[in-house]
Amino acid sequence: MKNFVIIILFFLSTTIQSQILNQRERAAAIDMVLKDRFDNLLPQLMDRTGFDMWILISREYNEDPVLKTMLPSTWLNARRRTILVFYRDKAKNTIEKLAVARYNVGKNIDSAWDKDEQPDQWKALIDIISKRDPKKIGINYSKDFGILDGIVKTDYDELMNALPEEYKSRISSAEKLSIAWVETRTQQEMEIYKELVKITHDIIDEAFSTSVIQPGTTTTDDVVWWLRQKVTDMGLKTWFHPTVDIQRSGEALQSHIVSFSDRPKDKVIRPGDLIHCDFGITYLRLNTDCQQHAYILKNGEISPPEFLTKAFADGNKVQDIFTSNFKTGKTGNEILLKSLEQAKAEGLKPSIYTHPLGVFGHSAGPTIGMWDAQGGVPGTGDYPLYENTVYAIELNTTITLPEWKKDIRIMLEEAGFWGTSGFKYVNDRQTELITIPKRK
Repeated sequence: MKNFVIIILFFLSTTIQSQILNQRERAAAIDMVLKDRFDNLLPQLMDRTGFDMWILISREYNEDPVLKTMLPSTWLNARRRTILVFYRDKAKNTIEKLAVARYNVGKNIDSAWDKDEQPDQWKALIDIISKRDPKKIGINYSKDFGILDGIVKTDYDELMNALPEEYKSRISSAEKLSIAWVETRTQQEMEIYKELVKITHDIIDEAFSTSVIQPGTTTTDDVVWWLRQKVTDMGLKTWFHPTVDIQRSGEALQSHIVSFSDRPKDKVIRPGDLIHCDFGITYLRLNTDCQQHAYILKNGEISPPEFLTKAFADGNKVQDIFTSNFKTGKTGNEILLKSLEQAKAEGLKPSIYTHPLGVFGHSAGPTIGMWDAQGGVPGTGDYPLYENTVYAIELNTTITLPEWKKDIRIMLEEAGFWGTSGFKYVNDRQTELITIPKRK
């Protein structure tokens, strides 16, 4: 824990460029977090979901997405066929972390296969199962959650062919356990997450400034590629290609999808424009996802027009309504429908499409709407809200602007945490328009 505190203090005391850890420091942080998750979190999750054994099977370059989150920092892929076995003995309060593989999987998972003694890897796995006699065995397959559907047909068939009949009936989908592993954030991870979101905000703040945007010259694609290059130069990655789009007087509001996939390229940014970005980064195995707005000041303006300020406040109002309806045990669909009903009753025109966020950008957990499924999402939307989870609070509201003789859309997205004390943003949210140039 001492080393982890040192890493966090390093984060807090440095600038955006210098606060990025080098590769050795990143590896230490990743492995420290992973050890804490294996030793302290995983036993709780196995008890909660009722599994006393969890088996994950992958082959090199075709990894189960969940298994890949368990690999140590120095393993970029599985090796040969890697089989991980977690056995929880609740009565003894122990958890075994075993690999039916030729190698230890880092310092957390010990190799439990001596190929000289037992040449057949599947028989070695069956020996482990038989000696422990688990009552409920989970493997990773799922109809609704793609990243939890990790066991391929070949490995499933091989496992079932090798498994004695008495254990076949004990096999079931580890969907709930896999979701819990993927969605639950530890205290250590949340300390990192705060700084990760701050880095994301700082990059956007620089992108939405005169150091990057020269009104009348700079295009939306210029800003997009600046974002990509900035992240690369910092030694980080984006988990999706950023977007930057424009809303302005005299141009009709486009469909929602235009902002994300069909937006015009190389559109020149001009004074009086309302610009918007969608941007996220990956660092220390966590992801951010953020949408913010900026206004390009006209000559003589020192702040955005009041009608745009009020429009932006409506976006914040939808956020407040939405997050006030978070409640442990409520499903994504229940939260969605109640929030939409409440926002509409207050005269707003909302659309909510929030997703879990963490070790994956579009992660596992309750889906709370999709932009094209505002009546609810079968399957993933029926999953309940649990504590210690993070979400991309993603939504928009449509506002009619008489001044522009058109509708605009305020599109917002910020990382939010749901815990024992309720909801909070991981590292604040945008509450006023950024201006270009910055307000003095």
